[in-house]
Amino acid sequence: MQGYGKSRIIEGLDFDISVGTLGLLGPNGAGKSTLLRTLATVTPPLGGQLQIFGKEICAERDAREARRNIGFLPQDFGYYPGFSVYDFVRYCAWMREVPRKIAHQETLRAVRAVGLEGQKSTKMKALSGGMLRRAGIATAIVGSPKLILLDEPTVGLDPAQRLEFRTLIRSIDDAAVVLSTHLVEDVAAICDDVAVMQQGKFLFRGKPANLAAATRSDALGDSPLERGYMTVLGQQGVSR
Repeated sequence: MQGYGKSRIIEGLDFDISVGTLGLLGPNGAGKSTLLRTLATVTPPLGGQLQIFGKEICAERDAREARRNIGFLPQDFGYYPGFSVYDFVRYCAWMREVPRKIAHQETLRAVRAVGLEGQKSTKMKALSGGMLRRAGIATAIVGSPKLILLDEPTVGLDPAQRLEFRTLIRSIDDAAVVLSTHLVEDVAAICDDVAVMQQGKFLFRGKPANLAAATRSDALGDSPLERGYMTVLGQQGVSR
């Protein structure tokens, strides 16, 4: 259970995540960001049980231990404007307790993976919106965490950069990746599994092909997956 005050954003949600990429789809306010913050141990659940890497998160000590293997990119992330790209990613590696002996090489690897090697000395305040987003992605993958949580990671990326992002995610074969997005085509391209959220619940969980197969003939959308997504939402009375 998760929410604020008396408002319950997520309630009665029971699911597990394994190695591979899970795409989270849903309208604004569906609970996607709240779910990611809960999985990242940023916001503790108000009820129920949260297990990460097989261990229940019961106290702050448990959360700190889990965070060493969690890479989290919020939709809106903070940074020190005077930091260089390298400094920013290295700082996030230090925060996640990436071992000092590998932190430098891991930072360079992450910066290279998002195509910012040529800007590693550039101040964060001088980056374009797309470059900032790519630097944020680097902080989520530095140190090769086993759980990577990405909230709208391709916002601000141009088409070529989005293709590079897809290639990056496909190259991750030993971690569980949860990708929250409004871009159905990203889910179709890189996700092994997809969940459609509405009002804090999953309306659908399964393979992208199964979601595409759920489409109605009169559903809106420019692709089978978009039409399947709109069909699932339409079944719950969502205005289209």
